[in-house]
Amino acid sequence: MLPGIGMFGTGEITKVLVPILRDKGFCIAAIWGRTLKEAEEAALELQIPFYTGKVDDVLLRKDVDLVFITCPPYLHSQISVKALGIGKHVVCDKPMSLFQADALKMVRACQYYPSLISIVNHSLRFLPAIGHMKKAIQEGYLGPPEQLSLIDVKVRMCSLFHNKFDWLCDETMGGGALNLVGSHVIDLVKFLTERKAVKVHGAVRTYVKHIGQINGIRQITAPDFCTFQMELENGTLVTVNINCHISNNAFQQEVAVYGGEGHLTVRGGDLVGHRAGGEPVTIKEEMLYVDVQDLQFATSETTLPRPYVKGLCKMVGALRDAFHPTKEATGWIKEPVQAAATFEDGLYVQAVLDAIRKSSEERCWAKVQICTESPTNQKFLSAARMTSASALH
Repeated sequence: MLPGIGMFGTGEITKVLVPILRDKGFCIAAIWGRTLKEAEEAALELQIPFYTGKVDDVLLRKDVDLVFITCPPYLHSQISVKALGIGKHVVCDKPMSLFQADALKMVRACQYYPSLISIVNHSLRFLPAIGHMKKAIQEGYLGPPEQLSLIDVKVRMCSLFHNKFDWLCDETMGGGALNLVGSHVIDLVKFLTERKAVKVHGAVRTYVKHIGQINGIRQITAPDFCTFQMELENGTLVTVNINCHISNNAFQQEVAVYGGEGHLTVRGGDLVGHRAGGEPVTIKEEMLYVDVQDLQFATSETTLPRPYVKGLCKMVGALRDAFHPTKEATGWIKEPVQAAATFEDGLYVQAVLDAIRKSSEERCWAKVQICTESPTNQKFLSAARMTSASALH
């Protein structure tokens, strides 16, 4: 029997997730919205039997064993910690939190309840082309895995903003290209190399200040462009460029990894290998993986990029397999979700995001510092952001 699902959030990703979950055999038992009206509208659209504006009303339901947290990031820590404490499995959307202090609370909660699933939705890990790329790196396609020289990531996509001002327009609320796309890239690099960044240098910019042609009182503060470099523990240099100025819902993503014997490139969902060989030395190109899988769900109505949606499908499939235990095991098994990003990975991503923002402000290289204890002043900063959140509604 698969666990009942409780959804926290009524946004676009929720509307993509629910059909995927149902297709994999999960039952959606309840949905929570920031307001009762939001929850009711989402419940009617998605055909979910129970809706509420109170967090506890979902968490305390006996038919809810697994929660998906896709609401604004300033609520992630609060809901995750409470859910784990009650005994619910948790899948949290990116970015995991707004502060390292909040992310640390989530890490400690999952460490205190190791028998529960607690993962972050970095779905690119489950994209088949990325899995094949990591396998090729580990098998020495580019030479020794520890001697990778360069990783180059380019993402070009449409605007992340909707037709109305909401949390996506506010950087302090978790919106913008760096938080929403950069977090995926940072996690992806760690997944492929199994190395962490030690220092970063970045430039984060907001070029679109208003929604549409209307110059309202509120200005957009969330960045629509960012570029940054990361130096990894083994000296590998990573360059990332994220541009959210393409029209017509277009999406282009390219991940290239370079080593001493060639390079690997993932374009969209395909993996291409370039290997040096022969006399004289020539670069031979070969297709290592071609994405021929067609999504069973209509993606034309969503601005979520297809590679991320495909990765999400694979991640939900892995969760389904995790709850189909063998005869020797009961409850759930870890192997199917072994590749998923943990809360510890989410804390690391948050540390890198903080360092990139610091580097952009100070215009110099910044050291990545992972928080190990909660600073007292974080309480005041959290309170300030909660006040900002209330002002948006």
